[in-house]
Amino acid sequence: MAKKQKYYVVWYGNPDGIYDSWDKCKKAIAGISGAQYKSFESLKEAKIAYDRSYEDYKGKSTTKKKKKLSRSELERIGEPNLYSIAVDAASSGNPGKVEYRGVDTQTGKQLFHQGPFEKGTNNIGEFLALVHGLAFLKKHGSDRILYTDSRIAMGWVKKKKCNSKLERSAKNKPIFDLVDRAEHWLQKHTYKTKIVKWETKAWGEIPADFGRK
Repeated sequence: MAKKQKYYVVWYGNPDGIYDSWDKCKKAIAGISGAQYKSFESLKEAKIAYDRSYEDYKGKSTTKKKKKLSRSELERIGEPNLYSIAVDAASSGNPGKVEYRGVDTQTGKQLFHQGPFEKGTNNIGEFLALVHGLAFLKKHGSDRILYTDSRIAMGWVKKKKCNSKLERSAKNKPIFDLVDRAEHWLQKHTYKTKIVKWETKAWGEIPADFGRK
């Protein structure tokens, strides 16, 4: 059986980043006193972790036991509400090129798309997608609900603040300009849209997924 692919986050090394092999990770932390790094089972988990703090993961296991949902759990979750839109983001590298979009949950029709933007993160993309979705529904006077698969983005929207640690630069100015606009929109507008977590374990990938797992 082939060895399962792992991804390694280096928060403090030379250089920092996400690596797809232990050998590459070892080179990045070699000779670094107090190097900060951790392995993850998927690229998505690694991207989320890299955008957070090493302290959030220090001393904790990142190996998850995959558990099938029971029939009662599936019945409790039910089916997705198709009278909705779904949003998602994708990044090539973290930081890297980021894009996001929103689609009609039932038909898969793309309703909006932005990017790619240079030197952004997946979490920033998820945040922008969610705010864009809120603005889109408010503009069209729609009472549909809004699905996202990112709890981090949901938390940032609730606080009306993109809490990314990514440093601003000339290269990522376009995406941070959007972040500023999104935060301003949240501060100046109210909305009745219900934001709901997409139940990936029960329903599969969110319809707005870019298919880059």
